[in-house]
Amino acid sequence: MRKAVLVVALGLAVVVFVPPPAYAASRQKVVAAFYPVAYAAQRVGGSRVDVTNLTPTGAEPHDLELTPKQFDEILDADVVFDMGHRFQPAVEKAAEERDGPTVTLLDRLPINAGKKNVEEGNPDALDPHVWLDPILMQGIVREVQAALSKADPRGRAVYARNAQKFIAQLSALNDRYATGLAHCARRVIVTSHEAFGYLAKRYDLRQEGVSGLSPDAEPDARRLGQLTDLVKKDHVTVVFTETLVSPRIADTLAREAGVKTDTLNPLEGLTDKELAAHANYVTVMDQNLAKIRGALGCT
Repeated sequence: MRKAVLVVALGLAVVVFVPPPAYAASRQKVVAAFYPVAYAAQRVGGSRVDVTNLTPTGAEPHDLELTPKQFDEILDADVVFDMGHRFQPAVEKAAEERDGPTVTLLDRLPINAGKKNVEEGNPDALDPHVWLDPILMQGIVREVQAALSKADPRGRAVYARNAQKFIAQLSALNDRYATGLAHCARRVIVTSHEAFGYLAKRYDLRQEGVSGLSPDAEPDARRLGQLTDLVKKDHVTVVFTETLVSPRIADTLAREAGVKTDTLNPLEGLTDKELAAHANYVTVMDQNLAKIRGALGCT
């Protein structure tokens, strides 16, 4: 909206219309597949972007189905960021209809060379949960910066400045994890599904998931028996559940093994309660670190 400025000169009132900054009327329309990518886009883009997160608050992103409005938002966006490799098939299918750029993040990060799509039970499946590794999350930020700079060259300096600020926070987060998990009585974490593989590898931990890469998969009795034995043998004290999926199976395992449960957040989305408490990627990652340290007996 234009601003009216009243100028008084020689007894005459003159109204001068001052246009707003050019970018205010043409902010980049950015569509992100789910929370961690949307958060990175907002942190890098700042006031030069309008970011749409396709995955609703409190929803699990793997099985997202698009509304007609979301489909149109994908088609009309200046830039779309998705994970690819069938992490969210509906998003990827819609993005194929676009004329503009789509950044498929799993194809741009140094992970799992030669791996295939995200498929439960497939030993060659690609683990999509890169955002839970603070170093790989820095790669996502750099890809967002590059794509926004290409789409909006006039904002290049803003995007570079914002990206560097966020990357500095992620570097500090990595330092907290490396220091906090260096000296622990145990190195095994048992989780609802195998979302924490990159994080475990980064900090020399071992992840054992009740289900595999997909949170919807039901483990068989043999797998539950193996995990019960492992929990007892390795003196595991906690089975980690999640906020966006049912804890039923993890609760059963914990009950059988005689240990407690706690919530570890895979950051696939935030709940309304978390948003109301001003939670974000960094604060939730710090909460996860505190819980892992407690479970592993770290000093």
